Formats: sequence, C-alpha cells, structure tokens
Amino acid sequence: MSVLVVGSVALDSVETPFGRADDVLGGSANYFAASASHQTEVQLVGVVGSDYPMEKLEPLKARGIDFAGLEQMEGESFRWRGRYRHDLNSAETLETRLGVFSHFKPKIPVQFTDAKYVFLANIDPRLQLEVLRQVKAPTLVACDTMNFWIESRRADLIELIKHVDLITLNDGEARQLTECSNLVQAARWIMERGPKTVLIKKGEHGAFMFMRDEIFFAPAYPLESVFDPTGAGDSFAGGFMGWLARTNDLSTANLRRAVIVGSAMGSFVVEGFSITRLLEISRDDIERRVAEFQQLVSFDRTLNA
Repeated sequence: MSVLVVGSVALDSVETPFGRADDVLGGSANYFAASASHQTEVQLVGVVGSDYPMEKLEPLKARGIDFAGLEQMEGESFRWRGRYRHDLNSAETLETRLGVFSHFKPKIPVQFTDAKYVFLANIDPRLQLEVLRQVKAPTLVACDTMNFWIESRRADLIELIKHVDLITLNDGEARQLTECSNLVQAARWIMERGPKTVLIKKGEHGAFMFMRDEIFFAPAYPLESVFDPTGAGDSFAGGFMGWLARTNDLSTANLRRAVIVGSAMGSFVVEGFSITRLLEISRDDIERRVAEFQQLVSFDRTLNA
C-alpha cells in the first residue's frame, strides 16, 4: 500500500565540521520519500522552480517514487543554506530563499486522492488542511510542524490537529505548542485535541511515542560518525509511515515496530550528506540495524539475585 507525502522539495547547501555539500537534494518531501521508499511505494506532491535539476530526482524515481504531483513553476526553487557546529543538534540558518515554494498550493492528482496513508510534512497548516479536503478516506493521517508555524499560525495548527491521527514534533516544539514543560503532560494536551498518537523526537536522545494508555521509548542509535543531521526527522517519519503502509497494521505492537524502523532510517541518513545514505542502503542493512536496536533495549527482567 502506498503512502502520500506533501511537502517541500528543495536544494540545500550544508556545512558541518566534517565537510560541506552545495545544492544537494533537500526538503521534507525528498527526505521522507527516500526513506519510505525502502518499505512501500510513495506518491509525492510538491513544487520546484524552473531552475531545479530534475535529473537529480531520477534515483528517487528508480526507487518507485511517483512524482506526478510535483509541479514545476517558472521561477527559483526553494533553497536553504545552513551550518552545523560541533553541537549537531541544531542548525544555524544562513540563508532561506523560498522562491516558488512561497506560492505553493498543493494540487493532489486524481490518482493520489485514494491514498490510505498520508503524511503532511512541515508546511503551512492552512495548506495541510487544504490537502485533507482533497483526499477521500485515508486510513491514517499524520502531520509534522515546526516552531515558526506554532508561533505564526497557532489557530490553524490547532484546527489541523483535530483532523489528524498522529503528529510528529520535537520536544521543544511540543513544549512551545502546549506551554507544558513536562512532555507527558504536553502529549496528553495534544491528544485531548485530536491525535490518537503523538511522536516526540528528542534528536540524539531518541523518541517517545505517546498513546492513550501507552508510552513507548526508542533510543537513538549510537553512531561513531554523524556527517549531516539535516532531514533526520523527515527520514524517521518516512521509515515510520512506510512501515505502516507496507504492513497495513495499526496495532500497538506494530506502531512500536514502526518507531524502531523510523529510528533506524533516521540513523542512516545522518551518516552522509543529503539523501546519499538512503540511496545506498539495502533492506538487509535496515533489518540488521533494527535487530541492533532490539539488542539495545533487550534485558532480563528477573530481579532475583
């Protein structure tokens, strides 16, 4: 079963303590799609400018990603330039040029409107709501957001979460949205307003999944080398949603598995710049890393001496 993603398709220029990369594939939709494509077919909706190097998308098309919803408009593509210092948890934005993305109005192709799994990547919540008006009867709708939308479009975001099943956000965004310093209280605040599931990402410290009567925690994978943290959250979401679409199983046990698959994909993408590592790895690589995650948290619960 395929998954639909609506988000940004960009060109990034990134500098880290370990090197730099200029005009590489970026944007939430690209990262999500590259990750999810290891599990299932992906339908992508976004916009690029007339200057976008469309040939760079060929490796993604070869992975079964359907770009029928990618619109090319006259003008400049969305470009982001950033720098990470030795604290790789946060990026310093040096330049953002929205280009045609500032005029983006999602148009869902007819053949995509039957999508059962929908991910609304980090865009204006008003546009995310517009996407929901165009899809018919999805099984699961998930959304992402960021501090900018929480501050500038709070009312629209609150309206959006009434209509989604799951939301992903980092711990700072969860606290900003809910004005709760405690993440358990923050998750409960969000669930009371609509979503049945809240995924709170904590970067190098792992991720929490909150449900009505369940809390699940996945640690971050201990990596020796982290080259570029850009897109880790979107790659996590791609692995998570891709697994759910592949299995079509929304049981609690399978949601837990999806968190681990997402964590594995997030750990792969940071090992290289852009989506490079996501194009290199195989299903066997993913299965080995998932098994290593299991070893990270497996223990004997016997307390007898």
